[in-house]
Amino acid sequence: MKKLYKLLLLVAVMSMAFTACAKKDDNKTDNTKQEQKSEEKKEEKKEEASNKEVDRKIFVDPQYVKDVIDGKSDVKDYVVVEATWGEAKDSPDYLKGNGHIKGAIHVNTDSVEVGPVWNLRSPEEIEKALLSQGITKDKTVIVYGPNTGATRVAFTYMYAGVEHVKILNGGIKAWKDKGFETETTENKPVAATDFGTKIPAHPEYLISLDQAKDKLENDKNFQLISIRSEKEWKGIESGYSYIPKAGEPKGALWGKSGKDNSDMSYYTNPDGTYKSFDEVKKMWEEQGISTDKEMSFYCGTGWRATLPWFIAFENGLNPTIFDGGWNEWQMHKELPVQVGDPKDKDVQFTTVDKLPNDRATK
Repeated sequence: MKKLYKLLLLVAVMSMAFTACAKKDDNKTDNTKQEQKSEEKKEEKKEEASNKEVDRKIFVDPQYVKDVIDGKSDVKDYVVVEATWGEAKDSPDYLKGNGHIKGAIHVNTDSVEVGPVWNLRSPEEIEKALLSQGITKDKTVIVYGPNTGATRVAFTYMYAGVEHVKILNGGIKAWKDKGFETETTENKPVAATDFGTKIPAHPEYLISLDQAKDKLENDKNFQLISIRSEKEWKGIESGYSYIPKAGEPKGALWGKSGKDNSDMSYYTNPDGTYKSFDEVKKMWEEQGISTDKEMSFYCGTGWRATLPWFIAFENGLNPTIFDGGWNEWQMHKELPVQVGDPKDKDVQFTTVDKLPNDRATK
């Protein structure tokens, strides 16, 4: 009888232990499922955020910026960025005579692009850079600078997923012409911890080398538009000291730029403000470019192409950027090229490997 009692007691104890373990396992399973659901919800929210309608009002005047800084607008969370190549000390304005808009931080274009092709950095690198600049998707980011490095950085913010990107029309000159305050001390950004959406939120803004090549060959609705100087367009020089070959991808159209790789006089007025969409559209049409067809802009390494991209985007079009531009194209010996304007009789069609290597701009 005692043995039977002990046996029943042992069975009862083991049964209770098993039940407790099962409950623990159930709890672990439930916790895992809850964590998975939580992560899924976070990803869904990020996906929803990236699919929201993008703010297409890009170019703003100095008064808009002044009102934001003075707390007289609906914009409460913002960052003002002066963007160009190099650190703050390398900027022609930031710490020098013209100074910068009070409170503006300086952003080096190297933070968003990398050589030797000078394409945009990886999504992970871009996220790290933007967080270090205190930039998240929900902040209004106002960008300006002395050249198209500013539009390059602004484009990267759009590509990443910043929902409200603004460009100061006319830059620091327009600001100072209004008599608004500047300073020459460096402002350090306050880093952010969560960008708020998966980067890139808008991969559709870019096309790759392979996509550009395929579309040129097979898509009659596609226009690859060169935003380069006349000497670059005609294959007289590459436009860059580090690019040895000159020419254009076969089938490209000329969207013009200015006299060299830093001039955008076909898109800017003498006072530094940007030309109207109607003026730019007329110039494009004269060049055989249609806004009714797909438009993809490129230049040498990605800066200049971003200005017409913004002009088109603000006016309801959906252009893309061929990020690699001529620099990446001329790195592939088998790719077809045109040397000279296709409208001229002396245009030559060849391949990259047949081009001379002495066309770097000195």
